[in-house]
Amino acid sequence: MAFMAIDHTRDYFSYLQFAPENLAQTYYALFFTRWITHFCAPLFFFLAGTGAFFYGQRHTPSELSRFLWTRGLWLIFLEFTIIGFAWSFVPGFGFFGVIWALGASMVIMAAAVRLPIRWLGTLSVLMIVGHDLLDRIRPRQFGSLAWLWTILHVRGGAQLPGGFRSFVLFQIIPWVGVMGAGYVFGAFYLWDQRQRRRAMAMLGIAMIVAFVFLRATNLYGNPPVGLGGVSQGDWHVQPTVEKSVILFLDVEKYPPSLQFLLMTLGPGILLLALLDGKNAPSVFKPLLVFGRVPMFYYVLHLYAIHLLAVLMAVLFHQPVEWLLHGAFMRNNIPDGYGHGLPFIYLMWLTVLVILYFPCRWFMEVKQRRKDWWLSYL
Repeated sequence: MAFMAIDHTRDYFSYLQFAPENLAQTYYALFFTRWITHFCAPLFFFLAGTGAFFYGQRHTPSELSRFLWTRGLWLIFLEFTIIGFAWSFVPGFGFFGVIWALGASMVIMAAAVRLPIRWLGTLSVLMIVGHDLLDRIRPRQFGSLAWLWTILHVRGGAQLPGGFRSFVLFQIIPWVGVMGAGYVFGAFYLWDQRQRRRAMAMLGIAMIVAFVFLRATNLYGNPPVGLGGVSQGDWHVQPTVEKSVILFLDVEKYPPSLQFLLMTLGPGILLLALLDGKNAPSVFKPLLVFGRVPMFYYVLHLYAIHLLAVLMAVLFHQPVEWLLHGAFMRNNIPDGYGHGLPFIYLMWLTVLVILYFPCRWFMEVKQRRKDWWLSYL
């Protein structure tokens, strides 16, 4: 939750006119500021599935399905209303972002959890491993249903029924497969702790090794350049070690390629194994507050970063109008705006400190009260 805010802070405060993945212009500090946040979305989806498994252990299948589809619709509503406004400060603005994809995946999971867990696991793994074979299928091949394929598996603009046009950043495939895999992963927690930790560690290490092998050989699992993504495609040795390392780790996120998911979920599962049964070090305990009120934190952090960007623009006499009328979402940074990485990290830490207090208050409210609606935030 904390790492996620780094990338969004960079979005609003950076003066750079190029993406951190731009191999010709990027450098270690900038690239890794972006790269560390790649772990957020895969683990959000994966652990959302694991959380659904835990919920299902305490409730009937009907109650689990109802919780998933109602929560999913709620997230989709938030994406195109409150969250869309937070990004742009433009009423009615919205796009198919991570919260939309989480919500849509939960709606699908409401039906999928009725399947035998082995079937669900098999289908989820097949989607994660095999979806890269769909990369060459383009929306235009579907004619009037091009928008549907974009929502399912392509990054880009979509002309929706009714004349509404939006941008699809997060697709359903393979994210719903990641959530399904996380649901099946929850069964590990029914095992003896020692057996569980060993299995989780082996799985995490195997995924990391698979990523290194596939990336080094370019055998499979990452789309070539020109298929609508933003990565650099295949890996090959660069003139410098820095560029070679950056290219090695620059794999496609939209939609997440197999290599991207192996690179992020492998270390994530390994970390879960290492932390299993252990208390968080005291220095990290304040961060647990954010994890206990995830949706509350997510919404607040967008408003906090956006408002702080406006405030800093005023204080530093930089262009501010573009931040108030949605120009930010078009990546059209005006001359004279923005800051370097040290200032961006300072703003990130400032946001975390500011948000700690309302998030702790809301966490305590959730601990005191059991109103049904609190479980949706």
